[in-house]
This record gives sequence, structure tokens and C-alpha cells, in this order.
Amino acid sequence: MNLLNRVVATAAALATSVFALLGCDQQKIDTLEEGLSTEIDVRKAFGEPETIWPEPDGSRTFEYPRQPMGHRNYMITIGSDGVMTALRQVLTPHVFEQIQPGMTQEQVRRMLGKPAQRMTYQLKQETDWDWNWIDPPNQEMEFTVTFGANGTVKKSGSRIKLPQGDR
Repeated sequence: MNLLNRVVATAAALATSVFALLGCDQQKIDTLEEGLSTEIDVRKAFGEPETIWPEPDGSRTFEYPRQPMGHRNYMITIGSDGVMTALRQVLTPHVFEQIQPGMTQEQVRRMLGKPAQRMTYQLKQETDWDWNWIDPPNQEMEFTVTFGANGTVKKSGSRIKLPQGDR
């Protein structure tokens, strides 16, 4: 198999696995209903969360990242009574708009979930966190938050995701 055929085959396999993951998530989401589904239902559908964030009102937010291969991250809130109160896909422009200079890394992680990658630039004393997301009608995008040396947000923004070799 020549190099071009291998690249095409690898890209097709990757696309198939990403679309399968998206389909599986949608099937899981379809089994859950806010106000009725319980923590047990959520764990049965999604498994163990990557992180559990305690909330001031006694509820907990379960983080289910789909990075780096996927384009979504889910935050599912379980009320203090054990019932699901919210299921959100958080990698969207209206959530990105809430990222402001001065926010801490923990605040950003709680809003967006685990990033696809983290890159530290020693000379600039900056760290970039990147999330993959889809801007309708299916444009692959990358949202980047840049943290300064003090660990707080300096800037953020989205751009069209370039293939790995074109960066």
C-alpha cells in the first residue's frame, strides 16, 4: 500500500471512529431526561465521570470529556436529591464567550472540561489549552485559551483547525 492510500485509509478510519463516538453519545443522551433520570441512570449511560465537581448548593457536576478525538465535552449536573438537573455539551460559542481574562485554570476547566492538548511556551511564559469543536455546518474548529505565567487567562479565541502538518 503506498503512502497516499495509507493516509486515506487512516483518515477514513479516524472519521468512522469519531462519527461512531458521536452516535453513541446521542444514544446515551436520548435515554436520559432532566428532572427524571437519576445518578445511577447517568452512570449506566456514560460510565464513571472523568471529574466530579462539587457545587455550592450540594449538587455535583460530572465531567465527560470527549477530547482529543471528539469535538464535544459534556457536563451533567446531579442535584443533591440524586436526580439529573442538566446535561450540557459545553464546547459552544456561547460558553466560549464566558471565558474572560483573569479567570483561573480551574475556572476554565470547570466550564469547558478537559482540553484536547496543552502546550507550554517557556520563553513567552504562556500555556495554551486547546479544545476541538464543530462550528455548523461541520467546520472543524479549535478554541484556545492562553494562560500567563500567573496561571490566569490572558486571551482566548477560535480558529479553523488546520491539519497537523500545516500549523
